[in-house]
Amino acid sequence: MVTKAILALADGTVYEGEAFGALGQTSGEVVFNTGMTGYQEVLTDPSYAGQIVTLTYPLIGNYGVNADDIESRQIQVAGFVVHQLADVYSNWRASESLGDFLQRAGVLGISGVDTRALTRRLRHEGVMMGALSTEETASDLQDRLRAQTSAYESVDWVRRVTTPQPYTWGPDEADAKYRVSVLDCGVKYNILRELGRLGARTTVFPATATAADLLESDPDGVFLSPGPGDPDLLGYAVETVRGVVESGKPVMGICLGNQLLGKAFGGKTFKLPFGHRGANHPVKDLLSGRVVITSQNHGYAIDPHSLADSSVEVTQINLNDGTVEGLRHRELPVFSIQYHPEASPGPTDSRFFFEQFLRNIDAQRRW
Repeated sequence: MVTKAILALADGTVYEGEAFGALGQTSGEVVFNTGMTGYQEVLTDPSYAGQIVTLTYPLIGNYGVNADDIESRQIQVAGFVVHQLADVYSNWRASESLGDFLQRAGVLGISGVDTRALTRRLRHEGVMMGALSTEETASDLQDRLRAQTSAYESVDWVRRVTTPQPYTWGPDEADAKYRVSVLDCGVKYNILRELGRLGARTTVFPATATAADLLESDPDGVFLSPGPGDPDLLGYAVETVRGVVESGKPVMGICLGNQLLGKAFGGKTFKLPFGHRGANHPVKDLLSGRVVITSQNHGYAIDPHSLADSSVEVTQINLNDGTVEGLRHRELPVFSIQYHPEASPGPTDSRFFFEQFLRNIDAQRRW
């Protein structure tokens, strides 16, 4: 039996389709991702918390879902929009279908949507709030959106996705080459996998941890994770980053970690019209001239002018729109990037930044 689903946008646009996954209703900021693969990683990426995600690639679900490519402890998106849902999945690693995966997690999906038209609207008008339902009419959804008092940027999503308690990842203490404290604002498991692959044992702390908490065990370095939402709401994390940097420990940040580092040095952030979400964003390193193709997922960026007189400098820019893609401290072993070197999904062009972080640790040890 086919169940009808409706997606309504805050600007009055309505899209009808077929429900898959769970039934019911949900709302969130509607965004789009241009990646051709990686829907499972997108669904479980904490940076998508509170968002209804549409994929621009037309056929989704053909390789199913497996246990190895999950990026957090649960599905994080508020809803999922696709053009065509594959009726049959086929992959030797797959354990269940995309629809069953969403249903088991209680997450709504809608298929049969003209995702090209939806994406064009979001690119033209900017991302906006939306409501998805299998129970309400289009008029009901519009009324609900008009009555909604909390916009996406008014919620501290980091507190909702961070770990409630510290935990460790990677090699045993006796086998570890490095010990790294991670500030979990929405860390992806593949970041921990990449650090573990290089011999780092990570201790992951809640986003509300203080600098003293992160430094208590005298780690070799500190890592600032990605995460969802508006960095202007994260004053507590910015204060933690300031304390960590003052310790002189090597620091690396990714995505939201890049923004937190910028704000720790007086920088300001702004919301992008429709964000960077996909696996094909070109980034230029201003120091070497090298260009890498990157995986990205963020809706905010750093204002480079706000850092003009600070202790950090812009090291990388996005070649599509010129926005800031990397920072480094002028004197300390501290740097950050706005994109995802752990990919998952996406190209691995920039994976060497994990090695650079650990080289900074080695250099400090020698010093």
